[in-house]
Amino acid sequence: EPLRNAPPILTLTTVVLGGFRGLIANALWVRAIELQDEDKFFEKVQLADWITKLQPHNATVWTVQAWDMSYNISIKFTDLGERWNWVLRGIELLRDEALFYNPDNVEIYQQLAWHFQHKIGQNLDDGHLYYKSVWAGEMNAVLGGGRPNFEELINPATDEARARVKLLREKYKMDPVLMKGADDAYGPLEWRLPEAHAVYWAYVGKQKAATKDDLIKLRRVLYQSMFLAFHRGEILEVHDGTVEFGPNLAIADKTNATYEEAMAEDAAMRDHISRAHKNFLLDAVYFNYVHNRPSESERWFQMVKDRYPNDVPKGLTMEEYAIGVRLQEDVGETDMNRVTSHLRGLITQSYLNLARNRDDDAVGYAALARNLWKIYMDKVTSTKSDHRVPLVPLDQMKRDAVRKLLDPETGLVPEMAAVLR
Repeated sequence: EPLRNAPPILTLTTVVLGGFRGLIANALWVRAIELQDEDKFFEKVQLADWITKLQPHNATVWTVQAWDMSYNISIKFTDLGERWNWVLRGIELLRDEALFYNPDNVEIYQQLAWHFQHKIGQNLDDGHLYYKSVWAGEMNAVLGGGRPNFEELINPATDEARARVKLLREKYKMDPVLMKGADDAYGPLEWRLPEAHAVYWAYVGKQKAATKDDLIKLRRVLYQSMFLAFHRGEILEVHDGTVEFGPNLAIADKTNATYEEAMAEDAAMRDHISRAHKNFLLDAVYFNYVHNRPSESERWFQMVKDRYPNDVPKGLTMEEYAIGVRLQEDVGETDMNRVTSHLRGLITQSYLNLARNRDDDAVGYAALARNLWKIYMDKVTSTKSDHRVPLVPLDQMKRDAVRKLLDPETGLVPEMAAVLR
């Protein structure tokens, strides 16, 4: 098959090679495997470029090479900057090159979304906080913050805006119109975080999907990414080269909708998805409760009882679940993002009760936060990892909560703010 959209020199070469292209590609694959076994990575990059150019319309060729760079080669380096270069190269291979040759291939969109959701978004790589911080800085520069002015990006009226849109389109290969579409469908999203980009590429891929199986692949990425964004989809503060997160409660209903849609479409995985869906609903109960949204918490708790009646003990109230059941479970958690979210909620509840002159409740929430912080820190400090980052100091979390509650635009009403001061 002749190459399409290929550079002229490559087109000429492949015409001359003719049927030998497959044999040469096989030889290059063998050589690439040998180099990896010998930890010789830089020649392997050139081989990967040749292999993908010889078989540019085979999606698996691109996804394997990208995975190799982002996952297999990156972890061979201890320097986090070096690691990030390899992770980024895997993303660029899919985004900048694979989609150039295969603009309608759903598998490539799914794998690109997975890189953002899993490699950058999850915490399985010791460098994940570094990756998140670097990416947040780049997106902050090009978008001007986590909530872009979509109208300005779609219809730039100034030289500065036009320059940012040019960078967005040419370097990051993102379309402001499609970004707005993704945000309308699944947001409000924090676009400095990797989950928003996982959602974006899955959303773009959905426009290309031609079969039900294609849609199912992308919907799995969507509900998993939305779950992560719900848990820690807000940037609270960037300091000392690290990023702090909080839950994005505003996307709870849209997260729920992605689960419902996936269960309706994916019969083979319906039971598995339903278990994840139930866990999300219970998270929504608890997170809304500890962030002082009792009516929302009650609504989600009723949804759990209606949807999964056999999984909720009869007579159990929302408060009994949140305090008596859930907090006891989460004391044993070791996921930093999850524990941080719970801690910030508990601290916020403590200060809200102070503002309401309910001092006993305030002391109780503060004690829960202090105990949870200590339990987690004791576990983390007992592990051996050069890059594992402990929790932010409890005093810093308290200062963050007070600053947010006393914000004149978005914080407490003046009377409660005065009591808290």
